[in-house]
Amino acid sequence: MTERKDSLTYADAGVDIDAGNRLVDMIKPLVRATARAGADAEIGGFGGLFDLKAAGFKDPVLVAATDGVGTKVKIAIDTGLHSGIGIDLVAMSVNDLVVQGAEPLFFLDYFACGKLDPDATAAIISGVAQGCRESGCALIGGETAEMPGLYKDGDYDLAGFAVGAAERGTLLPSPDIAVGDAVIGLASSGVHSNGFSLVRKIVERSGLSLQSQAPFSPVMTLGAALLAPTRLYVKSCLRAIRETGAVKGLAHITGGGFTDNIPRVLPKGLGVRIDLAAVPVLPVFKWLAQQGGIDELELLRTFNCGIGMVVIVKPDAVAEVMDVFAQSGEDVVHLGEVAPASGDERVLYHGHLDLDA
Repeated sequence: MTERKDSLTYADAGVDIDAGNRLVDMIKPLVRATARAGADAEIGGFGGLFDLKAAGFKDPVLVAATDGVGTKVKIAIDTGLHSGIGIDLVAMSVNDLVVQGAEPLFFLDYFACGKLDPDATAAIISGVAQGCRESGCALIGGETAEMPGLYKDGDYDLAGFAVGAAERGTLLPSPDIAVGDAVIGLASSGVHSNGFSLVRKIVERSGLSLQSQAPFSPVMTLGAALLAPTRLYVKSCLRAIRETGAVKGLAHITGGGFTDNIPRVLPKGLGVRIDLAAVPVLPVFKWLAQQGGIDELELLRTFNCGIGMVVIVKPDAVAEVMDVFAQSGEDVVHLGEVAPASGDERVLYHGHLDLDA
């Protein structure tokens, strides 16, 4: 076959197939390390496989979740700190699975960019693999899309998809959530992966750069501090569910904060009373509130404020459940109780957040 002198290649259009193949070779060991019962975590085929029977399930109900990390990726891009964003991606989906009492089984990722940088992308996938290992789920596949003209060189976005399972009859929330049940909270690791459009606006207003020393964390740059990965609550929550039998409901505190997320797991006619003085407000939220002049209710509806997971517990088992969470490495606090509620106001706040620096 004769070649035309003016013929174009895919590489001329900005897509480097060889770079994609190098990336696959780089991440294969990372992916393989996430293998678990039910999946060998080998990539390269057209689809990933999972064997529910090998994983020990007898009559499972599958639970699926998908999410991204929002504009937090912009901070990762601007700082060149990429590894933690992969943990965020996993956490945002698997934390949603465990809220329903499901054990995460497998994860798939989608990565899109303008020009593929194998080293930076491998750092992101390394974080994804770490998040999967820490959550007990296998990374069984994914997609890397190089799309010049749609994304600028250096820009990227990513999305994740997780599937979990629970034995039939064990899904949460429990239908017997009632007035008087206790509400406890598990501490967050930072801003997690919500509210970053506001975070970036506040950073711009502050006059600081992402390379500046973080005012609330003197040993880190502002960018690195804001990129603290979302905490993974899977193993501690599954342990508390299985060992105590006293967990009635879980709420992952993401976009919408306490105000919008807690009612999602409550029966009609019920709400919660939250003692805001009990919330362990992290320094990053105090700084954001002060720099942005953010109203307390706006703060509670935008950020996790220091609590990344809320747990509804049988009132006579509060000490037992809190002890199990503490043994699992969680900082746990008693926030309040389930109470009657009507209309749209279902999270009733008492006292105030400690926002003093």
